[in-house]
Amino acid sequence: MKPSNYKFIIATCFTCLLLLYACKKDYLEKQPLGSLSETTLANKAGVEGLLIGAYSLLDGVGQSGTGAPFYTPVSNWVLGGIASDDAHKGSEYGDISEYQQIENYTETPVILPFNEKWTALYAGVQRANDVLRILAKVTDGSISDEEAKQITAEARFLRAVYHFEAAKIWRNVPYVDETIGFVNNNYNVPNTTPIWPKIEEDLEFAATNLTDTKSEIARANSWAAKAFLAKAYMFQQKFADARTLLTDIITKGVTSSGAKYALLQKFADNFNPSKKNNSEAVFSVQMTVHDNANGANGNAGDVLNFSSGGPATCCGFYQPSFSLVNSFKTDPVTGLPLLDTWNDFDVKNDQGIASDAPFTPYTGTLDPRLDYTAGRRGIPYLDWGLMPGRIWIVSQDAMGPYISIKNVYYRADQAATSDTYEGWAVNEVTSNNYVMIRYADVLLWAAECEVEAGSLSQAEAYVNMVRARAANPEGWVHTYVDNNDPSKGFTNTPAANYKIGVYTGQFSQQGQDYARKAVRFERKIELAMEGHRFFDLQRYDNGTGYMANVLNAYIQHETHIPGYTFQYMNGARFTKGKNELYPIPQAQIDLSMQNGNATLIQNPGY
Repeated sequence: MKPSNYKFIIATCFTCLLLLYACKKDYLEKQPLGSLSETTLANKAGVEGLLIGAYSLLDGVGQSGTGAPFYTPVSNWVLGGIASDDAHKGSEYGDISEYQQIENYTETPVILPFNEKWTALYAGVQRANDVLRILAKVTDGSISDEEAKQITAEARFLRAVYHFEAAKIWRNVPYVDETIGFVNNNYNVPNTTPIWPKIEEDLEFAATNLTDTKSEIARANSWAAKAFLAKAYMFQQKFADARTLLTDIITKGVTSSGAKYALLQKFADNFNPSKKNNSEAVFSVQMTVHDNANGANGNAGDVLNFSSGGPATCCGFYQPSFSLVNSFKTDPVTGLPLLDTWNDFDVKNDQGIASDAPFTPYTGTLDPRLDYTAGRRGIPYLDWGLMPGRIWIVSQDAMGPYISIKNVYYRADQAATSDTYEGWAVNEVTSNNYVMIRYADVLLWAAECEVEAGSLSQAEAYVNMVRARAANPEGWVHTYVDNNDPSKGFTNTPAANYKIGVYTGQFSQQGQDYARKAVRFERKIELAMEGHRFFDLQRYDNGTGYMANVLNAYIQHETHIPGYTFQYMNGARFTKGKNELYPIPQAQIDLSMQNGNATLIQNPGY
């Protein structure tokens, strides 16, 4: 969180606090940086500064001891996106080879992204713990009991979120509270005890004690805490517990500004930085630009994910897969997804066609969300003109014909919503928030719970709410008035053959297995390219082999597309019982040595 009205706090009481830590044991041992002591901080201004610092690491950028921001993004575009069937690494063969290892499931504990991500998350944990430690030392009466309760609840919320992210990635991780290190000199915390109960405990406290609304909309409220608690239940298959919470959120939940949670009328507005902090944003990580931070307060973790032409012109990573694009094909009569046959053939693409040669895009029926998810040749790319194909792609033959779009700003708003990150390509960071949970998430989790409870008609109703929004023609991509001058605006003519329908009793008619498949597919297309897919597959799996089946089928499809090499994917295989989790960073295991033994235990298979 880096809203500009907090800058004065950071400037006066945060930059030299005990907040920057390098790695697990190091960051727990480091003493305060600069001249401010704990005694100096033990007042309202000091504690508030520490709390803002704890929020500020949600984007994964800014902690000491880590390198490039694209190793630690909150969007999880690598660990949640290219590791799944959403996307390929992009760019060209050999560029950031660690990402190739993650995509082809040959990753090892020593590659840099894992240690960088671990460091970032546990630095966030420690910042949240600093708040709690220093708050307990405030004796000057500057913080009221109610203020102390809110600060405690926010700090525990943040501590839970950071631990949750670590649990998603590695599952077997240490839980670190405010007593670790500073109080008992107990730096080596084992990772052999599940931390879900501790995450739940923190989130339950936050949900009970946080207020419904906040004076700063970027702060967590009680409903955000309930949503994260429901998500924690979903990861543990506690569907009955999640169902109760989710029903409450759907019925009564509001944003921190007091707006009732609701789907936006237009799907694409979720990814427009000019429309952020809206009714669909349950909890967002705040991004800002033009604030004298050299772009570091924008979504710097996504700097690589722009095409080689058009906006930003850097760096061609995170390209949607063929299988993802195929998922948006619909039945020409009902407009429903092709749950079993979606990948039987590929949507028409321009492989082997010269950039200046005529090209007619796919004419079959498509879900309109596709063209706000993947840039396709011949289709308007926001207001940047028709996506021209390979001249906007670093290496089309190696990585495919599609480019990401949800991370991109509108040309008309470029001056206000983009910035340049520390000398990188111009305008490759944006002020677009990363929404960790949006209301569509809530509805589709609720649909999952209703399926498991046998309430198939209610599950269908939730899914239909999401599909009905997507069916709004006003929210579709339309053709330009003038292809040579997109600034003239759009016509009322859809840019492709869009057809999307709602379910009309199929859940009850076809049964629970069909309904479960339909809900999972809806999450796949609604939340595509948002960093969730790998972790959704992980929690669906629950030891069944489901994830391995899905991703090995994906590998088989993507590596047999005529004309595309995906060289680094040859021979790739997802191993059941191993690749569902990532390896504990070897650097952290080495740091945990005590009396010749490692406190941290490596995940199976690594």
